[in-house]
Amino acid sequence: MVFNTKMIFALLFLCFSATCVFAGDPTLEFEWKVTYGTIAPLGVPQQGILINGQFPGPAINCTSNNNIVVNVFNQLDEPLLLTWAGIQQRKNSWQDGTPGAMCPILPGKNYTYRFQVHSRPLIPVPFDNPAEEYPVLLGDWYNKGHKSLKNILDSGRSIGRPDGIQINGQSSKVGDANAKPLFTFEAGKTYRFRVCNVGLRLSVNLRVQGHTMKVVEVEGSHTVQNVYDSLDLHVGQCMSVLVTADQTPKDYYFVASSRFAQHPLSTVAVIRYANGNGAASPELPPPPPENTKGIAWSISQFRSFRWNLTASAARPNPQGSYKYGKINITRTIKLVNSVFLQWQAQIWHQRCVTCGRRDPIEVGRVLRCG
Repeated sequence: MVFNTKMIFALLFLCFSATCVFAGDPTLEFEWKVTYGTIAPLGVPQQGILINGQFPGPAINCTSNNNIVVNVFNQLDEPLLLTWAGIQQRKNSWQDGTPGAMCPILPGKNYTYRFQVHSRPLIPVPFDNPAEEYPVLLGDWYNKGHKSLKNILDSGRSIGRPDGIQINGQSSKVGDANAKPLFTFEAGKTYRFRVCNVGLRLSVNLRVQGHTMKVVEVEGSHTVQNVYDSLDLHVGQCMSVLVTADQTPKDYYFVASSRFAQHPLSTVAVIRYANGNGAASPELPPPPPENTKGIAWSISQFRSFRWNLTASAARPNPQGSYKYGKINITRTIKLVNSVFLQWQAQIWHQRCVTCGRRDPIEVGRVLRCG
């Protein structure tokens, strides 16, 4: 099936924990209506895409081995796909929701996604249950609507630099008296932030004023629990951090700032302690270095993330992946992506290899594309 219209993506958070596998795993069913609506993440009204009238869309709170059924009604005037970040679609790629893996939902039509969340036996969570979990969707944002950005790319031009940074669909400045708290703390309790960079271009650094962050999970795998003052989060990357409310009860800022950008961007969100007294300090925690030193700093930090081998390590399996650490490396392959013009549009590729954006992967395999 051939479509010329660029697909729309909705990044959806699936919050999950571990449990045992039973024959009758629970099924959670949802009905989502996707429509247009007016949004203003940076204070400028623009057309956005809503799910059941919400932006950001609704969260699915589920547990490992739950069966998820989502009936999506496309009430837009263009094709739509939803992609499920972090869910391993084993032998189920036609539910993955990426262009090339499946065809889009046409305007006025509906499609029912069916998949299971991380089918696996019990894996104990290697930390105490937090007082509360906060999903955080942050990233760069453009005041141009998605249709305008699509037209720019399809004309072969660059979409340029973003207009700002948003956190959960909002953006605030330091000292904004009208800013409402996005997160609330109680002194002495620990909170889990599930953070994803859902932007288009920029890596983002996040900091919590006056507090440290303990990384406990990256991309769905538990990690060795190291503590950081600031964290780089690259486009499409997700991680979980624990923050303990161990400071004087008052307001503090959750800070998100751009990385490696010629024109730096930043925003803040208010964290409010219960029964706290006092506004957040205007002095924000400093960002990490930029330029060449900043790149080295970011790479070094990423290399510090280590798999927690006592909690989420590979188990013996038919593929033998648990033996990979014993195999000597004899060849290293570097993958580099870049952009070029094709079909008069901006096309991204790896080593000059790309597959026709109009052809689903299964068709591409038959046609020996790429």
